[in-house]
Amino acid sequence: MSEYLVVRHCSPTLAGIKTGNLFSCVCPCLKDLIKGLSDLNKKLTSKGICILPLRVCRNRALIYVYRLHALKRDLENPCARDLLLQYGYRPENPRACVLHLIRRIRSAGEFPHEIGLFLSYPPEDVLGFIRNNACGHKCSGCWKVYGDEQKAKNTFEKYNVCSKTYFQLWQQGKSIEQLTVAG
Repeated sequence: MSEYLVVRHCSPTLAGIKTGNLFSCVCPCLKDLIKGLSDLNKKLTSKGICILPLRVCRNRALIYVYRLHALKRDLENPCARDLLLQYGYRPENPRACVLHLIRRIRSAGEFPHEIGLFLSYPPEDVLGFIRNNACGHKCSGCWKVYGDEQKAKNTFEKYNVCSKTYFQLWQQGKSIEQLTVAG
């Protein structure tokens, strides 16, 4: 697991402006993936970041990078809480929610679209996506928007600027530890 992938795909989380990011990567060797994730977690845990594989199959890994304290705050939203309860989550326990999400992703069933709640998507947009089968959205960027379109566009731009800035700084020699905001 390379720092490049984390900086490239997870800068808003590293910057502390987003709860979590998700990305897929090639995984030819599970042992190497676990070692790489362990090394990254050693560097970033003290800053409030956790990195773990949600699923590994067919030489690909789905990686979740998140801030537990921010996830706790997000899951306290009444709309998020109600939605998670419908899918068997215990919103009062964010760690248990992540474990339940992993079980849902690894099951043979439908992809758990509530995952947006773990990625700072507005609960009304996650709910809109589920209720409307991904149709009828107002706009899309990092996610499909069913609620406040202008607020979402502003957030998309903020994430985009953050990602570009962080990647440039990383290319100029800043370490992932230097780029990660403590939180």
